[in-house]
Amino acid sequence: MAYMPSCGTFHAPLVSSCLRRKFTVVATASKAKVGTPEKAPTRVRFAQPFPPQKKEVFDSLERWAEDNILVLLKPVEKSWQPQDYLPDPSSDGFYDEVKELRERAKEIPDDYLVCLVGDMVTEEALPTYQTMLNILDGSVGDDTGTSPASWAVWTRAWTAEENRHGDLMNKYMYLAGRVDMRQIEKTIQYLLGAGMVGSKNRG
Repeated sequence: MAYMPSCGTFHAPLVSSCLRRKFTVVATASKAKVGTPEKAPTRVRFAQPFPPQKKEVFDSLERWAEDNILVLLKPVEKSWQPQDYLPDPSSDGFYDEVKELRERAKEIPDDYLVCLVGDMVTEEALPTYQTMLNILDGSVGDDTGTSPASWAVWTRAWTAEENRHGDLMNKYMYLAGRVDMRQIEKTIQYLLGAGMVGSKNRG
């Protein structure tokens, strides 16, 4: 049995099942409502997470980030996309390609599938991670999601790049038919609903 750690208001164990060589992801809500702490919540604002002198140093790196970090971003048109590695649904040979994919997927060890599911679920929580980064006043400070500041541009572009990974794994596992996609989708919904309450307890 393999499992993911407790995620705040829910637990998401990944249970290996020999029945029909599938995995079931069991997402169990706790007594508290999803996303609702047991105690009355106190609004937390991640304002000034750095001492003033450290924030000053970070702010001074804004131009450096523009010249040295943003240039590392690969243009969308030159980036790989999930569809590059998946059967083309517009192709006449789509069903044959899916059949071939499913045959190859039968040989994937169960442990690998556990890793893929865990990785995909993590990638699906990108909206939570970006929100967390956006409200860090000492660094990104992108409350509106439109800031032209270098760190804000980087965070949005990084999120967009990372999103491809989750898309590819999600579509691949759907086509492979080796996992219970509905249970995975429930787990993702629990995780996103829990926000940072769920994510902060995963480590």
